[in-house]
Amino acid sequence: MLLKTFGWSFAITVVGLALAGFIWGWQGLAIVAILSVLEISLSFDNAVINAGILRKMNAFWQKIFLTVGVLIAVFGMRLVFPVVIVAITAKLSPIKAVDLAINDKNHYQHLVTAAHPAIAAFGGMFLFMIFLDFIFEERDYKWLAWIEKPLAKLGKLDMLSVIIALVVLIVTATTVATSVAHGGADKSATVLLSGVAGLLTYLVVGGVSGYFEDRLEDDEDEEEGDAETAGKPARGASSAVGLAGKAAFFMFLYLEVIDASFSFDGVVGAFAITNDIFEMALGLGIGAMYIRSLTVFLVRKGTLDDYVYLEHGAHYAIGALAVILLATIKYEIPEVVTGLIGVALIGLSYWSSVVRNRRIAGESEGEQPALHV
Repeated sequence: MLLKTFGWSFAITVVGLALAGFIWGWQGLAIVAILSVLEISLSFDNAVINAGILRKMNAFWQKIFLTVGVLIAVFGMRLVFPVVIVAITAKLSPIKAVDLAINDKNHYQHLVTAAHPAIAAFGGMFLFMIFLDFIFEERDYKWLAWIEKPLAKLGKLDMLSVIIALVVLIVTATTVATSVAHGGADKSATVLLSGVAGLLTYLVVGGVSGYFEDRLEDDEDEEEGDAETAGKPARGASSAVGLAGKAAFFMFLYLEVIDASFSFDGVVGAFAITNDIFEMALGLGIGAMYIRSLTVFLVRKGTLDDYVYLEHGAHYAIGALAVILLATIKYEIPEVVTGLIGVALIGLSYWSSVVRNRRIAGESEGEQPALHV
């Protein structure tokens, strides 16, 4: 199971590190290895979130997530995306941006750093909406019940998460964005516009995927009811395939946007280690491959069903990452802090799940009647 799921990740690691050593020597190999570890540490909570969505998709779309999705993640987000951001924010042609990335790495790094407020606002608001919609939703299992119960009651108010997100965005634009860490310029308008774009992206992509998912569930329930009425077995496979395909497609897009939001801090943080876009893409790409494999592993092992608080920990980690992204518009926050917060929250939620499972197992054993010899 482990080798089957992580086999491609192991193979790509070996090939990637060998390629790095061949092209850039021992120093390049070390840089690529460090970037891989950086990506894994920053995006571990991403794997848990993705697993919660991916388990709703069939085997075909899980394979698409591991193939086409990886290409998008590695080449799209870790290589092409920074170049596109530079081209847009610096008002350069794509060819000029690529030329800078290859031939004038210091200037390219400066332009990417200057674009950080827009990147952080977009990604921060998208991730913040994921966190808010999670904590405002009524759930069967509650990890921190003292806060989750009242928040679930508040969540019955329509559009509460959107209102809170907009308030946070306005506060961010009028405080930390007025004098950013990179250049000291006022980026209030940029942050406000990018934050609204991140919010709208979440509402559109998340809303469409949720719509098709609800339609799929309604059609399956209706077909099961008709089959029971007629006294025949349900034959929902054929009718559900098309709907599942549409739902899975938009869920796939939703997953890619989530991955993009998680990759923002990794891409920007990678410039502290190297300004070579190819070293960056290779190192972050290897790390992204492990996150993809870990996502599939969690789905196939049913880990989220066995450890019910893991999703809670991952969403709290997302909330922390969203706040950190917004704070980095003005303040320098080391990537190790971001990574450790996420790992700590997921670790605590995992341990809470273990304690819960042991307690339930103990109660079940206590209910069993004693055997008399």
